[in-house]
Amino acid sequence: MTNAETIAKLNEALEKLIKGYEELQNSYDALENENDKLNNEISNLKEKISVLESDKRELEDNVNVLQDSTEKDSSNINSMLSKIEGLLSKKTHPAAPTYPKKDNTDSVNKKNDTTFTKDEEDEIKDVRQSLEEIVVESKEENTTSSSSENKIDLNRMASLLNGFNN
Repeated sequence: MTNAETIAKLNEALEKLIKGYEELQNSYDALENENDKLNNEISNLKEKISVLESDKRELEDNVNVLQDSTEKDSSNINSMLSKIEGLLSKKTHPAAPTYPKKDNTDSVNKKNDTTFTKDEEDEIKDVRQSLEEIVVESKEENTTSSSSENKIDLNRMASLLNGFNN
């Protein structure tokens, strides 16, 4: 081999090395860019996770507040219902006049399809008697009101009472 051939082969080998180095450098740059993009995505996802966790904590706090207020409202409603039941279950005054009842209570009971025990029926009768007394007292106060208005009020009150007993 002559010097010229050796130099040509060395030049050829050097060109191959340079091309290989350039290809490796390009692929390294591409991988580095992809790595940077992935790192940016990771940081963005971590930010989203932290935002979601803070939102979750806020929502849990709101749920706790709502549960507390629901429990308070429930206890208030229960206490009001027990007070109403206490007022409704009080016996009527023995000297109070009693009036014959119309058959509208049977139709209300048939509408609700409910059966009551003897104590519940007695309690309902006592409540209805006290309601009739209230209507009579209001009738004495308002002499201009007609009896049909009183019947409507009695029907309304009876249906309301049946709603409480369900």
